[in-house]
Amino acid sequence: MHTWTRRRLLVSGAATAGLAVTAAAPAAAAVRSRARLGDDDILTALRGLPGLRVIEERQGAEPGYRFFVLGVRQPTDHTDPSAGTFEQRLTLLHTSVDRPTVLFSTGYEAVLSPRRAEPTVLLGGNQLQVEHRFFGVSRPANADHSLLTVRQAADDHHRVVRLFRRLYRGAWISTGSSKGGMTSVYHRRFHPGDVEGTVAYSAPNNVDDRDDSAYARFLDRVGSRECREALRTVQRQALLRRSDLVARYESWAAADGTSFRVVGSADKALEIAVLRAPFMFWQRNTAADRASIPGPDCGADELYAWLDDIAGLALYADTALQHYVPYFYQLGTQLGYVSFPTGHLSGLLRYPDAGEPRTFVPRDIPMRFDRDAMPDIDRWVHRHGSRLLFVNGAQDPSVAEPFRPGRRDSRVLWAPDANHSTSLAELSPADRAQAIGMLTRWAGVTPGGRQVSSA
Repeated sequence: MHTWTRRRLLVSGAATAGLAVTAAAPAAAAVRSRARLGDDDILTALRGLPGLRVIEERQGAEPGYRFFVLGVRQPTDHTDPSAGTFEQRLTLLHTSVDRPTVLFSTGYEAVLSPRRAEPTVLLGGNQLQVEHRFFGVSRPANADHSLLTVRQAADDHHRVVRLFRRLYRGAWISTGSSKGGMTSVYHRRFHPGDVEGTVAYSAPNNVDDRDDSAYARFLDRVGSRECREALRTVQRQALLRRSDLVARYESWAAADGTSFRVVGSADKALEIAVLRAPFMFWQRNTAADRASIPGPDCGADELYAWLDDIAGLALYADTALQHYVPYFYQLGTQLGYVSFPTGHLSGLLRYPDAGEPRTFVPRDIPMRFDRDAMPDIDRWVHRHGSRLLFVNGAQDPSVAEPFRPGRRDSRVLWAPDANHSTSLAELSPADRAQAIGMLTRWAGVTPGGRQVSSA
């Protein structure tokens, strides 16, 4: 469904310069707030929040911002206090307690650099990032993966919002892209009142894991016929030259000091990469990139390099894979995944289970799929969800099965020529204006970025 790389929709102010909102200058807002909260008092205030640890303040934030790396104690199991606690990593971009606050999720580990998400730029707001449980350093000591559920993660976010609302009492907007967008939606499902609105970018919605027909139809229609055929041809070429490519793969792994114990072999890992190549191509590219696809007469070096670039061969080896075991566990227990078309590869495949999430999770970690989890989320979004904005790229296979919210101040907007890396800036002018209008209204600021008075 979504990419295995850590995609984050984090943009600079320059990337949103063409949008209709010009946020109030953070530096000016910060100066105003310091009349009440002194320049050093934010650090004192953070240290006064129960269960919060200020790990460090880092340099490099834009003028008017301060950047903190934080840790907060969270229950390992929100339903059982006796299960103990773990420290969850947070980051904070602080500009002013007077500004809106954006709750940002990657769905993976935290980004430890002071970059602002698109809604943060547009609103000139604070940004609080929550690292997902079991990712990065936010790992419970007992590593009981049965506690890696959408509800437990939503409860993590809920406790963070409750804690930080003591300092930031204005409007809150949640956001994220890909798995981060999904995380934001799941948080709203269980704690709908925590934030005033949600902007979810490129968020897949795999309602029924047994039915992947929407993804197959998408891959059979996206782009040009010539581009689709070129992708099928390069897949066949890679499998026909399997021995040569696997030898290169094994040589790389040996030089890198890694292996394929979890997946099983370099041969199986290569087959997985080949299967996923068209999906990953369309996530990152468009039909205009047809020329980058190697032809049937290309050399093995070119073929291997293209496959590595598109499918990320390092991801299937043990060193990188250990960081993504929680992701594959989630796919195989609640989120679901997509199967890939194989009819054109008849006679060339060796591993029927190659694309299954179980392939990427060590066998000592039990997995059982919960078929009720995603239908529950989907029903809530459609029947009860409010103030939800989904921003999708029309060329992105990940959202072949999108969320479909009801009429409660919610919309799905499509960027016509965009892929998985979409943004409000890529929407049509009319849709962009509508999206910005929704965002600013939820956040309680005017189109010029000024705070709306509550008096």
